[in-house]
Amino acid sequence: ERAVKMRKTSRREFIKTMTAGTAAAMAGHNLFACSPVAALPARPICVFTKCLQFLDYERIGETLATARFDGADLAVRRRGNVEPDNVKTDLPRAVKALRRHGISVPMMVSGINNADDPLTERVLGTAAEQGLKYYRMGYLTYDQAKSIPENLDNHKKTFEKLEILNRKFDIHGDYQNHSGTRIGGPVWDLYHLLKDCDPAYIGVQYDIHHAVVEGAASWPVGMRLLSPWINTIALKDFIWNKENSRWRTKEMPLGEGMIDYDAYLKEYKKYGIEAPVSIHLEYDLGGAELGKTNPTKSLDEIMVYLKTDLAWARKKFAEYGL
Repeated sequence: ERAVKMRKTSRREFIKTMTAGTAAAMAGHNLFACSPVAALPARPICVFTKCLQFLDYERIGETLATARFDGADLAVRRRGNVEPDNVKTDLPRAVKALRRHGISVPMMVSGINNADDPLTERVLGTAAEQGLKYYRMGYLTYDQAKSIPENLDNHKKTFEKLEILNRKFDIHGDYQNHSGTRIGGPVWDLYHLLKDCDPAYIGVQYDIHHAVVEGAASWPVGMRLLSPWINTIALKDFIWNKENSRWRTKEMPLGEGMIDYDAYLKEYKKYGIEAPVSIHLEYDLGGAELGKTNPTKSLDEIMVYLKTDLAWARKKFAEYGL
């Protein structure tokens, strides 16, 4: 109940911000970052730019503008679009280049998981200066020498410290639920880490793909549990595929996999979530999906996938009045 109340308070504050910024929006300025791009919708649809790391910032802007995305979910991490060590020079360059093409940068993917690391303040401070409002945190692991409760108690301190830092820079930190044995795989562990945290500053980047991998039938329960802290969402699709006698997930374009997006969006709408959307292209793009700088597929080929996934997402959201 406390978390739901905090989310409602946060939304009221957001409405106040929207009202105060109406004049700026009408002047053609983005509320997420003062720049000459169109005002963002309540749930801007961005693309995670790992799949475009073979392009420079200017070309990324051109590509996303041609595909008609609202914005970019920029990779600001080791071997990403922006190296954290160079964040003070390269992030402003990247944001400026994208905005020149009408592409906003409301969110980024980072490796941040330690508030005490001096680089953390540098990255968050620069991001805040550039108008970014959301970042995806880096992953946390379980220490096998300690019990699960001991691990969670230790990591809870990590979340609490990051919440304090996020308040300082007025930015949201979101942890992605990712299938596997790290923190966030079973999603229930995230509730333990977040239950006393303010969702206005720290929460979850909810990934329906990984939620379904780990909880094929139970994912709605986990989503309900985490719903007050869902600040951003990731969209992708998959199927189970047998390779060399082992079953593995195979990434697919949106709508071509096994995720029941109708069931998901009903839950999404029920909880009144208004979260920036990050589309992840993680299926075969000739290596671009892995962040490689020399993909075997051409930009024209990759552009088709960008446009197709975006069109599918917009149509699906529209079906539910979102």
